[in-house]
Amino acid sequence: MVALPQLMPSASFIWWFGMMELECAERLVTRDRRLLMATEGPIPESETRNSARLPPRWFVRLAWRIHRGLYRLSGGRFGLRPHSAKKYGMMRVTTVGRRSGEKRSVILAYFEDGPNLVTLAMNGWADPDPGWWLNLQANPRASVELPREQRDVSARAAAGGERDRLWDQWRIYDEGLDSFAARRSRETSVVVLEPVH
Repeated sequence: MVALPQLMPSASFIWWFGMMELECAERLVTRDRRLLMATEGPIPESETRNSARLPPRWFVRLAWRIHRGLYRLSGGRFGLRPHSAKKYGMMRVTTVGRRSGEKRSVILAYFEDGPNLVTLAMNGWADPDPGWWLNLQANPRASVELPREQRDVSARAAAGGERDRLWDQWRIYDEGLDSFAARRSRETSVVVLEPVH
């Protein structure tokens, strides 16, 4: 049997592919906006300011798959980033499937709150809770991969004043947070991942 060479994409290819993903998203949003304007007339300025426009659901799911694929293809070099004062970070969370018992990984946005990591159970702003959050509700233990470290964590939903404070922090990273959250029929859980020692 002949061994096939190991194919590893270059950093420039990964960057280019990520840029193509973003360009495709922009084109779809622009197209959807044109279609909406053609069928319903111009959108009043008050509505565009206060309402959140999302790409079609199929595109959101495709973007997630591409993101995970780029992470795998690059051996973890692409897809994660630390958070900063003005931009959320990206982390890889691995849970145990509540029905299958198998490991399930997803890449999520986060910021740090002291020793804790904070994310939103938003499912791309679709109505149902995301599978990873359902898994964590069944078994709160998970592992998190950050750009420079790995952590074992335990998950819980923030409540009361803590939730309000963390939600306000998310507004720094996403100006349209409240508009997006209003698209869901349920309150979006603010998930706190606490380190386990």
